[in-house]
Order: sequence, then C-alpha cells, then structure tokens
Amino acid sequence: MPSTQSTARVAAARYLVLLRPDDPVGGARALAELTQVTVINRSSATTAERAAPCVLVFDRIGVARVQCTEQTRQRLVDAAAAGNSAILAIEPERTVYAIAAGARAPAPARGQAGRQAKASATWGVHAVGADASPYTGKGIRIAVLDTGLDLSHPDFAGRDIVSQSFVEGQPVQDGNGHGTHCAGIAAGPAAPASQPRYGVAGEAELYVGKVLGDEGSGGDSGILEGIDWAVEHGCHIVSMSLGSPVQPGQGYSAVFEEVARRALAAGTLIVAAAGNESHRPESVAPVGHPANCPSILAVAAVDEQLRVAPFSCAGLEGDGGEVNVAAPGVDILSSWPAPELYNSISGTSMATPFVAGVAALHAQADPDARAARLGERLAQSARALQDSARDVGAGLVQAPSET
Repeated sequence: MPSTQSTARVAAARYLVLLRPDDPVGGARALAELTQVTVINRSSATTAERAAPCVLVFDRIGVARVQCTEQTRQRLVDAAAAGNSAILAIEPERTVYAIAAGARAPAPARGQAGRQAKASATWGVHAVGADASPYTGKGIRIAVLDTGLDLSHPDFAGRDIVSQSFVEGQPVQDGNGHGTHCAGIAAGPAAPASQPRYGVAGEAELYVGKVLGDEGSGGDSGILEGIDWAVEHGCHIVSMSLGSPVQPGQGYSAVFEEVARRALAAGTLIVAAAGNESHRPESVAPVGHPANCPSILAVAAVDEQLRVAPFSCAGLEGDGGEVNVAAPGVDILSSWPAPELYNSISGTSMATPFVAGVAALHAQADPDARAARLGERLAQSARALQDSARDVGAGLVQAPSET
C-alpha cells in the first residue's frame, strides 16, 4: 500500500461470521434461525437479493457477511459461546485501504520515465531476475484483488482477462489507478509498446477482482468475497495490495487466518502487503491486517539499493505478524489508466504483485509448487539482504532460472 496515515475504521452494522467448513448447510440454517433474514450464497445471489436484508455466504471459504442490529449480533455471540458448532468466530468488519488521497504521484511523460525508460526492463524486474528467467507464468492463474483494471489499456489488449466487481454500483473499470498499477507489475507484458518491461509474469492468466472502490477503500467482506471468487476459479495466487494498520500488540483476524488456511488447502496462496505506516528511522510500525495472519505471505518493500523502504512495516509481533519476503517497492513504473497509461509510485502495494508474479514463475517451473509449498519455495530461493529478517523476512524474492 502506498504510504498512508489513515486509521482503520470499523463498520458497526456489518460482521464476519466464520462457519464450519464441513457443514455449510448447517451453518446457513443456524444463521437463518438466529438472524431471521434470508441466507443466500455469493455465487448465486442476484443484485436484488443483495440489496435486501440478508446473510451473504461465501461458500467456498465458509464465511458469512451479516448486516444486523446489536441485538442480533449479541444472539450470534451468545450462540457461539453456548457451543453452537455451526458458528466458529464473529468479528466486526474493518475498512481496508489501497492508495490514500494525495499519495498519487504525477505520471511520467510517455517514453520519459527517467533512466528506467532507457533500459530493457525496470529496476524491479531486474532485481527479482524476471527478465533473465525462461518462465513466463503460462498456465498459472493470478487473482489481483484491488481497485480494478483499465480494461482498455493497450498493454492488455488481446488478453483473456477474467474480471468481476464486488463493489456495489461500480464496474471493474479502474477509476483509481492502484489496481491497474498492481496488475501491471504482476502480469504486464514482456514487451510493452512504449516503456521498458515492467511486468513479471506476462503470460499468466489474469483474474481481476474489484474489491476496493474508486476512492481506494473497501470492507473486509468485499475482500473475502474476492478470495471466495478466486478460490472458485482455481487461482493459484491471490495478490492483495491492501490492508489497514494495527496497533502494537494487536492480534490477527481469526476469520482471515482460517480463510487463508482454507485457501491453502484448496491450492491457493494469498500474498498481501505488509503496510506503509513506518517512518524509519524514527518509528517502525507492525505488519498490518490482513498480512499479519500467519498463513498469509506478508511482503515488505525495498528500494533500488535493496534496503528496506522507510515506510515499510516490520515483523514486530510473534505468532503471526512477521514479514515473510521482500520485493521492489520504491519508484516503481507500471501501467496506469488512460490518459496517462504509465505511472511510477511507491509502497508495499507495489512489492506485493512482484511477489505474486515471481510466485507464478515458480509455479510454472514446478507443478508441485503450490499453496504452502509455493510460499516455502519463494522464501527458500530468496536473496539474502543487509536488513534483518524483522524488516525483509527471508529476503528479496528471485525468479527461477533454468537448471
């Protein structure tokens, strides 16, 4: 996420309910009885059904979004406390963010992106070794959950892109820029028309889920719905350049942790931005939500000197909350919605799709490298850096070479 001072807000009327994965019918029945509203599945819900009071179930990951009064919420809490086996956990929905107002950098003129424009590839692509790798991500599915994509961008012309919006009233078309930038890093073409190569896995199958609005924010439930959709489509990697800050000592979300475990069991690795709340050297902030979940790969950002970025959050907490790997995240050139078409911005948001793209290359190179094993492969093959594991985890992710 590009650097932001924003504080997470809690959506008072919406809650996340974790259900038993082996009894979705029983969970839906229990919720219907406790809430007295219609229970519908995400995959079959109509727009009209979503607009009415309902419990929306993300059936692939076993989570429900409940919009209810405090009285109803208390009934759910009491039921869970009394041993209702259908309900495992209840949490208030958080607000998560991508790019903050005022953090948008001016777009470079076409063909004038500094010394990057003179190179065959950007410094980030060079740093992770993608330009020297024989792999392209072909056959691997990457889901980018963000603010959408400029579907008319010339660098994505002719690509068979699967997309869906989970933001009410907004199409997939990116009105922010953040999503187009991240999608470009993960899976932009190897030979864009007017810029150096900025994408890692140019032949990966790209799935774009709009889970953040054009203003750059959204709710937990939209993120979970996007994960549910990605798992349903058999995506091997989910890239999430989003999150919200946590306070020192604050634990991770039990709902997101269990969802990440269920995604791994389904063959899907989730990669997320560590956050941008640090102001090094004066202050260092902990890895944010949801990257602080142990089963989600948390990504830090490094600069062109391969030192941790001043804004990058660190692994200050035990039992989750650690940084797993690092990737380029300072002055990163990538795609941007028209009319600019290209932009250079910074953040752990930019580092995250580098990791997703490199993961796709490893997944193509080794059919056995999937889910948790893919995450292990990324850490094992990472390049050691000067900064500590607290700041950069196992180090800088590296693309596979031909062996």
